[in-house]
Amino acid sequence: MLKILKNLKKSAISVIAIIILLCVQAATDLALPTYTSRIVNIGIQQGGIEYAVPEAISKNQLDTLLLFTSDDDSILNSYEIITEDNKDYDKYLKKYPEIEKQEVYIVKDLNNEELSNLSNIMAKPLLGLSAIRNFSNTDNSQNTNSVTMENMPEEELQKLLDERTSTLSETMVEQAAIQEVKEEYKLLGADTDSIQNTFILISGLQMLGIASITMISAITIMLLSSRVAAKLGKTLREKIFKKVLSFSTEEFNGFSTASLITRTTNDIQQIQMLLTILFRVVVYAPIIAIGGIIRVIFNSDASMAWIIALAVICIVIIVLTLMIVAMPRFKILQKLVDKLNLVSREILTGSQVIRAFNTEEREEKRFDNANMDLMKTQVFVNRAMSIMMPALMLVMNCIAILIVWIGGHNVDAGIIQVGDVMAFIQYTMQIVMAFLMISMVSIMLPRASVSAERINEVLETEPKISDKEKTKSFDESKKGYVEFKDVSFHYPDADTEVVTDISFVAKPGETTALIGSTGSGKSTIVNLIPRFYDVTGGELLVDGINVKDVSQGELRKRIGFVPQKGILFSGTIESNIKYGDENITDEQMVEAARIAQAEEFIEAKPLKYQEPISQGGGNVSGGQKQRLSIARAIAINPEILVFDDSFSALDMKTDKILREELAKHTKEKTVIIVAQRISTIMNADQIIVLDEGKIVGKGTHEELLENCETYKQIALSQLSKEELENGRK
Repeated sequence: MLKILKNLKKSAISVIAIIILLCVQAATDLALPTYTSRIVNIGIQQGGIEYAVPEAISKNQLDTLLLFTSDDDSILNSYEIITEDNKDYDKYLKKYPEIEKQEVYIVKDLNNEELSNLSNIMAKPLLGLSAIRNFSNTDNSQNTNSVTMENMPEEELQKLLDERTSTLSETMVEQAAIQEVKEEYKLLGADTDSIQNTFILISGLQMLGIASITMISAITIMLLSSRVAAKLGKTLREKIFKKVLSFSTEEFNGFSTASLITRTTNDIQQIQMLLTILFRVVVYAPIIAIGGIIRVIFNSDASMAWIIALAVICIVIIVLTLMIVAMPRFKILQKLVDKLNLVSREILTGSQVIRAFNTEEREEKRFDNANMDLMKTQVFVNRAMSIMMPALMLVMNCIAILIVWIGGHNVDAGIIQVGDVMAFIQYTMQIVMAFLMISMVSIMLPRASVSAERINEVLETEPKISDKEKTKSFDESKKGYVEFKDVSFHYPDADTEVVTDISFVAKPGETTALIGSTGSGKSTIVNLIPRFYDVTGGELLVDGINVKDVSQGELRKRIGFVPQKGILFSGTIESNIKYGDENITDEQMVEAARIAQAEEFIEAKPLKYQEPISQGGGNVSGGQKQRLSIARAIAINPEILVFDDSFSALDMKTDKILREELAKHTKEKTVIIVAQRISTIMNADQIIVLDEGKIVGKGTHEELLENCETYKQIALSQLSKEELENGRK
């Protein structure tokens, strides 16, 4: 997998941008639960008042508050009396109308840490004020100021304070003190509802802003991830395609066409799907998990942290169980896709043969077996996935219930607040979801890993036929010469030689023909010329240079090769004839078609040379396909023309006319023909007779009839003695 991911270098900028945006998204996601907690705890429960520190307090109330603390200096140093000379007097007067009627202290500009320390100091004294107010109400007093040191002893004051705080935790003491701050604001004429609404509104807008950043980051990340994944898929497809084009027939046979198609499409798609969410797991999930745990420990109630550990353990157990059960099936899934593609391709390609032999039912069963094997494996894997999601959701919901249960008891005991419980639930869900995402990738990873291995197999396969680091140039003085010097060849993994001791020279201006019984090695010999295979013994020279020492591209530019089976490409007649060189003029194209005897049927087409050709040439006959293949080879004007039994689908008349025209236009070219029909090669300058991979005769038609029994038997099996005699004449 790492080898595949190295191809992301081209998308380095996008990857860096994704990582930065993931960090931004993680930071904003982790900030949201804090704002939820603040809205519930401060905005709703505490009326928008964050600290047990009154922003404004009357002088009488402050004097009374100081009776309950020995830390007078810290409190007095934090306040100052507001006067009309103060630049913010109008602002405070609007907020606290009672300022103009009495002396009022205003808290100085303190930072959060100073406010927090001051809140700890003032919390209990503020409860003392509350105790005095309650005491005054029971005595039918009109206000707190009527209670003085003279009519209430210090012991009584301390007793009232102890009664209020003895059963309260620090959190509850602070909350009760904040309620006293709220009462003080009311005494000063402040609109406490406005204070609460303002705090909730500001916090809500802050949450919307953070959520907007999260949304924009998430959308951008998905867009960039999709582009990076698509670009990686494009890069891999290009690399595989270029690699496959460099393969010799040996590598093709080793992988099979069906497997190469699957690797280029389905396997790369698996990599793309994984990569689309991989960044969110590799970067985002760990940040969320670690960040959530840190916030739970430091910003929430750490006593419930064990619940998160329990959730993670449950998730890991579920995922590991499913991995152990499903992993073996993932490894064979892609091989089953290969098998299904192979069977489908064979059936579709051989549909005519299947119908001809009436074996549709047998082939249907073969397809059904391959299809059923793939279906069973996919159903098993999908069932495993369908079990995993409900199981993980059950864990998440059970964890949420457990948090509410434990948190509810803690709230009842005054240990934490309701907002803290809500924040803890959110942090826990974020942590659990992070592990959930990791578990999802752990399920996708095996299949993608198998696909990556299959892709690497193709990319790391070195073609057996390749150019040397330093290639030689052709000898122009021997232009057109094809020389076989004691050439032997055997197919990979074969024990016996297909051809042995092949020696002959094909010269420019001459036609060299190869004939022999089926399996004698005719096609094998001509396939060695363009290096579709490499000789395993002896030497093969083109233009005086060993074909192993020259560039394959330069070698094949000099050869016009017409394969045994005519192969056309989807497009038009023009695009197929000009396939070897797009710069060929229309005049050259028409001339090539005329020589190949294709002009007649092309002109009969409604669109002539623009007539569409379907995939594989399915909309033209076998003879037309062969003539277009011949025209394609002639059009590039090569110095060597190789025809591998390319006249077999032509009728005798067309065959004869084509060879006559070919002879007129190839007087300076080397022509090599593989044929089954004696009539096709009777006029060849040199005929090579093959039998079981060896040359058993070499010469002209007349010479071979005299001194080669094998050739004579072939000739007599096709032509009568009279026809042979006429051929001699």
